Amino acid sequence: MNKFYSNGKLLLTGEYFVLDGAKSLAVPTTCGQDLIIQPIEEPKLIWNSFTNDDKCWLEAIFDLPKLRLISATFESETDGGNDKIAENLKEILIQAQKLNPKFLNDEEGFMVKTNLTFPKNWGLGTSSTLINNIANWAKINPYKLLEKTFGGSGYDIACAQHNAPIFYTRNEMNPIVEQVNFNPIFKENLFFVYLNKKQNSREGIQHFKNLKGNLTSEINQILNLTNEFLACNNIKDFEKLVVEHEEIVSKTLQLKKVQDLYFSDYFGQIKSLGAWGGDFILATGNNDTPRYFKQKGFQTVIPYRDLIL
Repeated sequence: MNKFYSNGKLLLTGEYFVLDGAKSLAVPTTCGQDLIIQPIEEPKLIWNSFTNDDKCWLEAIFDLPKLRLISATFESETDGGNDKIAENLKEILIQAQKLNPKFLNDEEGFMVKTNLTFPKNWGLGTSSTLINNIANWAKINPYKLLEKTFGGSGYDIACAQHNAPIFYTRNEMNPIVEQVNFNPIFKENLFFVYLNKKQNSREGIQHFKNLKGNLTSEINQILNLTNEFLACNNIKDFEKLVVEHEEIVSKTLQLKKVQDLYFSDYFGQIKSLGAWGGDFILATGNNDTPRYFKQKGFQTVIPYRDLIL
């Protein structure tokens, strides 16, 4: 039996700009996804994916070594009736096979099980943890596998592999990843709030690409802000950095800040994370923060210390 595990992720600075090479601050989460492989004699790949509450949301059987999809079932209600889930998995495996022709190319088969340790709709890296785990299994470069499948900056792959905060700079298939000591003394004042909907990262990225011009100035500003996030040692200065970062992204995307849209009466500062419009936000605050957001209908409010490695 082989077992692989990858961490989930959150991007604290540089959302969107990380795609264009801006140095960004990313943090791995205490939750992630594993991949367990059991050899079987029959030349088939029998795949089962489970949620964090142990419900099977995808079952797929492939004929080996051609990876012909024999059958597939999935939670159509949960996944919006998307009948491409098994086909997406097949494409990942085929691309992995292209990068390592020996992968899944002998006479034995495998029983595979994946287990998420966070709700699938949270946007903490269901895809990136899968990509990293499969790449480890296939003994290939996970950034190459990501590029040939979902695309993106790759910061999520770096988080999957590191157990501490990182600086991340995109550099084709060889990103610059620097483990950093981001452990703010004011972390008791930081909270992550789930906005009750998963944002489509691809749509957000496309919106960014359609609007962006020359970003040299903005990338330099993000670089400086990323360094200042790391060096910051008090909550008031941190809140000023959050406001400045939100204004840069808001101006570039031509979108209103989430605080202006939904939480204008909030007593702290709020920063979007990842694709704007969904998933998690970062909020500065105090013991009253959970009550504020829960009164607004947002029940998932997680203290920084409980979510970040």
